[in-house]
Amino acid sequence: MPRILITGAAGMIGPLLAERLLQEPQYQVILTDIITPPIPASAKYPSNATTIQADLCSPTSLQTLISHSLPLDAICIFHGIMSAGSEADFALGMNVNLRSTLALLELLRESKKEGEKPLRVLYASSQAVYGQPLPAVIDESVMPTPEGSYGAQKLVCETLLNDYTRRGYVDALCLRFPTISVRGGKPTAAASSFLSGMIREPLKGQECVIPLRDRGFRNWLCSLRTLRENLVLALGLDTSGMDGHRRVVNMPGIGVSIQDMMDALAKVAGEDKLGFLREETDVGMERILRSWGTEFDNSLAYSLGFRKDVSFEQAVRDYVDSLKE
Repeated sequence: MPRILITGAAGMIGPLLAERLLQEPQYQVILTDIITPPIPASAKYPSNATTIQADLCSPTSLQTLISHSLPLDAICIFHGIMSAGSEADFALGMNVNLRSTLALLELLRESKKEGEKPLRVLYASSQAVYGQPLPAVIDESVMPTPEGSYGAQKLVCETLLNDYTRRGYVDALCLRFPTISVRGGKPTAAASSFLSGMIREPLKGQECVIPLRDRGFRNWLCSLRTLRENLVLALGLDTSGMDGHRRVVNMPGIGVSIQDMMDALAKVAGEDKLGFLREETDVGMERILRSWGTEFDNSLAYSLGFRKDVSFEQAVRDYVDSLKE
């Protein structure tokens, strides 16, 4: 039975993967976060899940977590302080996004036995590693020059994971996620949070603020359904054909403008929902948003077998259907 540890399991990506894995009997899942993460209510095999409250910034807490979790088949490093949060509190972002990840990798390196197969590591990176100037279309050969602390911290972790993989300590995939939309829950400290909020909040009869006055502004987005299936694929992906020092993949997405998103909301949920959207200018937030790329060449991801979205309208319909369930 594959044994998988998911950090950040009370966030957005962690529960998404946990819910998917717990639909099948063969996975044993360990969920951890700064608070005790819930076992997904829709899990078909909830008894296959274990929850552990842990502060990954505490060496003692981290050591206890790893000691109780080993042996493992995979670890999904999904914890973090998002873009706007890392920009607002540099020290917190460094501790959570960088130092705790390095400490975790060191524990994995030190615990690896001679001749033991390297542990599969999925690392939640971000397209925030890129900064302007950028070409019209971005692929993995474009040099990352992040314009925010979040992207810088992610890029450092990517570099370390490439080296740990090259040396055989782990078998990592650094997955540069697009913005995920539409996600449930509440607004987060991510600069991109409104890109889910402008669908999610109107459906609840609540206002969402769009922090820039430019309906032509484009975003690179991925739906929850596509992300979930691609994460499962990544857990079992054969990486033997990949270079150990190059384990970064720009994950599939689709380019969508603010107007496209508004049109999808109106088509799926009704024109009246547009009345819950308010456009204003947030200079700091807009600076972060405009530093990101808007079009990506996902050829590498597709060659590895990762899937792509059909359309943003379908992502909205999927979200509406999930609310009914």
